[in-house]
Formats: sequence, structure tokens, C-alpha cells
Amino acid sequence: MTGTPNSEAISTKLQRIAELARSMPQTALTNLSHHIDVEWLREAFRRTRKDGAAGVDGQTWSDYEKDLATNLASLLTRFKSGSYRAPPVRRVHIPKGDGNETRPIGIPTLEDKVLQRAVAMCLSAVYEQDFMNCSHGFRPNRSAHTALDRLREAVMDMWGGWLIEVDIRRFFDTLDHAHLRSILERRVRDGVILRTIGKWLNAGVLEGASLSFPDQGTPQGGVISPLLANVYLHEVLDKWIEERVKPKCHGNVVVVRYADDFVILFRAESDARAVYAALPKRFAEYGLSLHPDKTRLIPFRQPPRRGPKEHVSFDFLGFTHTWMKTSKGIWVLFQVTSRKRLSRSLSRIRTWLAQHRHDPIGVQQQALSQKLRGHYAYFGKTGNAPRLKSFYEEVRREWKKWLGRRSWKGALFWENFQRIAERHPLPRPHLVHGPAPPRCCKPST
Repeated sequence: MTGTPNSEAISTKLQRIAELARSMPQTALTNLSHHIDVEWLREAFRRTRKDGAAGVDGQTWSDYEKDLATNLASLLTRFKSGSYRAPPVRRVHIPKGDGNETRPIGIPTLEDKVLQRAVAMCLSAVYEQDFMNCSHGFRPNRSAHTALDRLREAVMDMWGGWLIEVDIRRFFDTLDHAHLRSILERRVRDGVILRTIGKWLNAGVLEGASLSFPDQGTPQGGVISPLLANVYLHEVLDKWIEERVKPKCHGNVVVVRYADDFVILFRAESDARAVYAALPKRFAEYGLSLHPDKTRLIPFRQPPRRGPKEHVSFDFLGFTHTWMKTSKGIWVLFQVTSRKRLSRSLSRIRTWLAQHRHDPIGVQQQALSQKLRGHYAYFGKTGNAPRLKSFYEEVRREWKKWLGRRSWKGALFWENFQRIAERHPLPRPHLVHGPAPPRCCKPST
């Protein structure tokens, strides 16, 4: 099931929607849902993960595919007529950080995922014409790494500055439905689409045997949730900074946002302090609050060439951003794996090894190799080689330890482990992202 001809037809439709939205930037579009037909739903189904977890009805991708034409025709009829009923979202909790803290994730049914993706495809074509360059999360041709590259570029261009590190408290759980509807209606007034989004916002949440109906928030894990989050924060933050804050600032201002994670860099201290004071009020207007302990204003200027250096760093998107000297004595921004993320990744490796210590060695090697490659794929940035190597060595040590616990005989000696590792090698650290173009700060005096 390649879906290539259908994909090309849908791509043409998406381009038409984008052109319409681009030509009418201040207009609310009223007739978008008519673009969504059975072929559009088929493409949405093709883009839905085959191995995704099942929702409250237990239906899988292959179950739905068995009678795909009938299922999609029924879904389209219910969507267009308004008789579609959004089923409850199954809530699970995944680990967050190193302790017992967890993050709630909502898992829609397979059919709900298909319809959410279909609507998200349509709305993305509209909002991609409005979204700003500062936004990098869940957008075409953008990623956490484009956000990291943009931040590094801004810091090096400005030789550092004053930085606001922001943490929105429980953003996905507290997103205000009334404000979201109001924001959506400024750009989209298609009754079919707005009515369906309203049903998703009001759908129940099933956790164990308990069914609840939250009056705010959008479940993390829902296909359409990242787009709704971007629409919300585009209004709350991005437009506010661009249209109201920057014209009043004395120096340069750069926002880098990935979904609800963002930092703001200022050249002038006075600008940074003014915005730092205004941010909580701005977010409160939209029912959001900032974490008082995790939101901070820090001086992140290029250190002086001589004299004591105050060690200032901050974490963003899993990386610690800090000043380091090159071999030529020039201060540059380095982005290295944060200790928190390193610890969390190792903790997950330990847990997996404990649960699978009796698996065949070849099976363990394949699983560990996949985990290491995933780690390198994200953290393999220029300048981060020492922490990649540290992670690799720690994984080897943990593997040796848990292999030694497979038997009552006790610890596994390193020489024996080395023979095992030679027969079943783990992928060594390597850089995936970089090298970045050389950018050197103006030397400080």
C-alpha cells in the first residue's frame, strides 16, 4: 500500500489551501472541510503509525485496514454530518525526569487518530502561512535541531546577552478552551472543523476505570494537540513579541520556541528585565502560569578573555548551553548533553537490562544498539563527543554488570566481557549533526 498517486493529489490540494491562506492573511477561511474526502482520509490513514498504541476500543491499524474503504466512508459521513462522536482518550503515564514524576499521555482510538490527522493536515496548510520563524516544534522541515542551531547562531551573533529561560506550568493540561476557540475563529470559521475540534476538547479521559471530562487542556499524545499548541502560543507569545515587544526594545531580541519550550535572548539588560516582568501577566491573560522556580533571567554574555569567569549555563531541549574556549583561546557556545538527560537515559538502560538480563546476548546487543543509535541521532552534535563517549562507556559497564547477574557464579570479569563485546559489538559514538559553520564571537577585553 504505497499511496503515492493519492499522496500527490493530496499534496496538490494542500498547496491550493496554502496559496489561499497566503493570499488572504487577515481573513477567516470558511470553507475548508470540503477538501477532506475519502482519499484525503486514506492519506491520513497512511500517515498514521502502524505500531501506535490502541485507544479505548482496542482497535489497531491492521484491524481498521481490513475493511478500510467502508470504514473511511463511514468516518467521512459522520464527520461531515456532525454525527461523529469523539471517544474518550486513554490516559497513561510515562516517566519524566529521574524521580517518580510522570507525564500524562493521551492515546486516542485509531479512527480518532485518522480524523485528527486529516484535520491537522488541512489546518497546517493554513497556519504554516502565519507561523513565524521562531517556532520550530512539529512543523515541516523543522525540528529540535533547527531550534538548537538557531539559538547557537543568535548567541554567537550577539556575543551573548541576557536570556530568559521559561517553563510554562502544565501547559497541555491548562490550555484554556475558550481562548483556543477564540484564537481559531480568527483564522478558521469552517463549522464542520470547529465543531469537531470542540468535540475533541470535550472528549472524556479514561484512566483505569475512571472517566473524567476536563474543562481545560488538550491531551499530550493526540495527533492534533501539537498543532493546537502552536496556534495558541503563536498568539500568546510569538505575535506578542514580534508586534508589541520588539518595537519597544532598544536592542536585538531573539525567540527560539519548540512547542511549549522556549527561551528569549536580549542584547540589552533593560529590555530583558522589562519583558521578564511582563511575561507572567501576558500568560495569565490566556489562563497560563509560569513556573516561578524554573523561569529565570540570567546574564549569558561572552566571558572576558582575562580574569575570573563566572560559570553560567542553561538547559534547553536536552542540551546544556555553556561557554567554552577553543584551542585558539576563543570563547564559543557549546551544546552538550545535559546531565539530567544523561542520567535519565542511563536509568532507562538500567531498567531495561534488569528486565531483560536473561534474554539471549544477541537479542540484548540488537536492542542496546538501537537505543545507542537513537541517542547518537539526537545528541550527536559537534562539540558533544566527550559526553557521547561517556554514555557509550556507561552503557557497556551496565551491560557487563547485568550479564554478571545472570548466574549465581557472581561478577563477570572484564576480559570475559571483552570477548563477548567483540562478538556482539555495540555501535561506537559518532556525530550526526554538524559540523556547524565556524562562528566566532568578538574577543572580549
